[in-house]
Amino acid sequence: QVQLAESGGGLVQPGGSLRLSCTVSENTLNIYAMDWYRQAPGNQRELVATITSGGDTSYADPVEGRFTISRDNAKNSVDLQMSSLKPEDTAVYYCCARTVILDYWGQGTQVTVSS
Repeated sequence: QVQLAESGGGLVQPGGSLRLSCTVSENTLNIYAMDWYRQAPGNQRELVATITSGGDTSYADPVEGRFTISRDNAKNSVDLQMSSLKPEDTAVYYCCARTVILDYWGQGTQVTVSS
């Protein structure tokens, strides 16, 4: 079973940067895409960014140009570099590994953007 662990969240001032990391416990051969989602209080979970096994990336409009998703195959990890952070980016961020059979989720990491 695939297990995911997010890290790198915290408190940052508006305009600042954070880098989130998601480490995957198992061999990633069956994972065809990895996503970062976020969920703010009172809101539904929303897709932030995706990277496929082929390296293609896509982003939600609110983060386009500010966030970058990348993968490190040697470390079995997927990172989310977040820049020019805004208070509305405050949320719990989750990574998701998609396989043909199941989607696997991490436990989430809190990102708070506040002065």
